[in-house]
Amino acid sequence: MKITEIAELANVSPATVSNVLNGRTNVSEETKNRVLSICRENGYDVQRHKKHQNHDNKVILFNFSDFERKFYLRIIHGISDYVYSRGYDLIICTNKSCAKFMNSNMTSGTILLDQKCKDAMLIQKAREGYPIVTLDRIIEIPNIKSVVVNNYTPMSELVQGLVNRGYRRFGYLAGLDTLDNQERYQAFKDVLMANSIPFGRENYFMGDYHEKSGYRSTKLMLLSENIPEVLVCANDNMAIGAMKALSQEGLRIPEDIAVTGFDGAGTAEIMNLTTVDIPNYERGYLAAQFLLQNIAGSQNFDVFKIAAKVHWRNSVKEQ
Repeated sequence: MKITEIAELANVSPATVSNVLNGRTNVSEETKNRVLSICRENGYDVQRHKKHQNHDNKVILFNFSDFERKFYLRIIHGISDYVYSRGYDLIICTNKSCAKFMNSNMTSGTILLDQKCKDAMLIQKAREGYPIVTLDRIIEIPNIKSVVVNNYTPMSELVQGLVNRGYRRFGYLAGLDTLDNQERYQAFKDVLMANSIPFGRENYFMGDYHEKSGYRSTKLMLLSENIPEVLVCANDNMAIGAMKALSQEGLRIPEDIAVTGFDGAGTAEIMNLTTVDIPNYERGYLAAQFLLQNIAGSQNFDVFKIAAKVHWRNSVKEQ
């Protein structure tokens, strides 16, 4: 018998059945007794379930797919430090196999950073009582905890700082259509509007968060007769690609054009790139902490937003 079938008979959610079977204390005595009674009547072995959960399944899944972006390694470092310190193992997979591993028979819970995984699949898993932490989107239902970066505030601070430095002609190099990019671009537009600075769609350039796309988009931008004074990039990789393209064309940074990034990648410091530093190690550590707390029954599913700070360097002129 499946947990979903027990839940239907007991008129409760699969998550509630899972909490009862795992001995968590966040279920009323009446509900607990009803669920256990249905299990006995239908031959469901509660002790076998507990044994399997407690001994065979102390494994956390981290799902991601973009192996070219090094900030993932800092997130993995944070996750692994926490889960190993609590006696859990960590496995990593990509979106092609995540649904298979997001199963209580194989793993205790998942931390997810992969836009290719659909919301519908995550919601289905959560409704079956499976704990998930998302780092790339907000889904506000039980068993899903969203730990996301507060992109809006630091991007607003960054763009306002550029305005205060006298920049008036802006370009924006976007990443993929993710929550991060949406929030960063919205902050960018709002600050320009608040300062009565026009922004035309011809100065909006498309990338995919990788260095090559930043290089390619900047090469296309330079075909225009009216290039911007500053190029605001949605992440550091694209900004570094842009800087390489500008240097190849003999343009000086920041004298001829300024460039900014977002993420705080290790190469940003080497390239003297102004950026927004995201504490990715801490991001992974917190995600693992929240996941293990919910596995233990804490039921904390409020959205948690991580603060990030602007780091000014020499890719823009001084104020």
